[in-house]
Amino acid sequence: MDKKHYLEILRGAGKLDYEIYLNTEQLLACQKEPDELCNPDELMFMIVHQIEELWMKLMATTLLEINDEMLARRSYKVLTLFRRVEMCQEMMTQQLRLLETMSPKDYQEIRLLLGNGSGQESPGFRVLLKMPADIWATFAKIYLEGGTNNLEQIYDSEYDHGDAYMVAEALAEFDEQFQKFRHSHMQLIYRSIGVNANSLKGRSVEILRTGMRQKFFPDLWQIRADMTDRWGGTYGKTRDKLDPKAKP
Repeated sequence: MDKKHYLEILRGAGKLDYEIYLNTEQLLACQKEPDELCNPDELMFMIVHQIEELWMKLMATTLLEINDEMLARRSYKVLTLFRRVEMCQEMMTQQLRLLETMSPKDYQEIRLLLGNGSGQESPGFRVLLKMPADIWATFAKIYLEGGTNNLEQIYDSEYDHGDAYMVAEALAEFDEQFQKFRHSHMQLIYRSIGVNANSLKGRSVEILRTGMRQKFFPDLWQIRADMTDRWGGTYGKTRDKLDPKAKP
């Protein structure tokens, strides 16, 4: 098989309308040439992480649009846009599985070229860590009506499955999907380089572990615990066993 011939076709000439619109000539030049790779898996490693950056760019710009739509209380549009974000998160998590096809030795060869670099330096990841605070402030201003409404009312005493509840659940879903991505990323680290290596102590792995314990919207998770305590107050901390003979 003539590898050079097929690689030239793959690269394209950048002259067709499709190539011009998508800027494929520059896009496909963002990876190393085959003879520059430390091993064949390095191409996959680069592509997966470059795609992750693109998904995070789309997520961040969509969150900016979500913030504008929340300010106008166009809740149906907010929910549609949040679904887009969630789909991006799901694809980010799923595509990490590609990296599981790489052997630990192949990754060690790639890692030598990364210096001290890690996913913590990702511009997309860093901006997504910052944006939820502003998103929550907008949600509180519009859907909690600046403090005249609260989550207890939305979720329990005045629950009506209205738009405030639906948007709150979209926020919770965004938070949950981000944590799933973090968990999958951590599992990938276990699989590729392990977490007990002395060279990793106190560095990016520890940051990842700390991040997995954090929530973007802690109030949305606390309201569930508060409801359980309130509803559980009718029977205390321990419930009596159900009587199988008792009639409903």
